[in-house]
Amino acid sequence: MAFQNKNLSVIAYANGFTLWHYKESATLATITASGYFSSLKNLMNTGDMILINGSNGSAIKVVTVTDGVVTVGALS
Repeated sequence: MAFQNKNLSVIAYANGFTLWHYKESATLATITASGYFSSLKNLMNTGDMILINGSNGSAIKVVTVTDGVVTVGALS
């Protein structure tokens, strides 16, 4: 399933950091695939965090934006 803006919300914003929440009926594998959030490349920043609720579970990921491609990965 493609990214749907209506399923995204900001939980908190401070000092250039945003905590996002995204809920979708797709699987976590689909939602966390590279580029899924690339339409938000001008809103999301490297270091932001996103809480994701998918059809098969939930995850907390960190955002990376490189050359206009948004990826989400494991917290380190």
